[in-house]
Amino acid sequence: MKLAVSKVLVGIDGSDHSFRAAQYALEISKKYVAKLIAVTVIYMPAKSRMSQQEAIEVGAGLSEMDKAKTWFESFTQSARQNKIDLKTELVNSQRPVDYVILEYAEKEGIDLIVIGTRGRSGLSKIVLGSVASGIVTYSHSPVLVVK
Repeated sequence: MKLAVSKVLVGIDGSDHSFRAAQYALEISKKYVAKLIAVTVIYMPAKSRMSQQEAIEVGAGLSEMDKAKTWFESFTQSARQNKIDLKTELVNSQRPVDYVILEYAEKEGIDLIVIGTRGRSGLSKIVLGSVASGIVTYSHSPVLVVK
């Protein structure tokens, strides 16, 4: 059986595990001359009335967008140096992160999803521990979980 990988998706949340997953995704994309898509999902709760704490957490989500842009800039440079076709996506969503990544992967026809085992925790941050479990359980594509 010959492995065909033409599109790779990597989830990045700023954790060490996600950055290691990103390096694996770069190497795989380089080896298979595959398009690489880096996705960061920021959970933004949908409430018309928020407590002060929730407002702070939403504000933290906005600062996460700035951090994600910095991650993407660095990742884009690495991809260019390795002649990898890279697309970056920053998604704000009110739905669970694993659901958003799986939906994106199906829509884009992803051949391989690469994720870290654990991410950063907290409402305003992306959680990859439970996200990794959800993606592995429900993905229609193969999943590489990087420790």
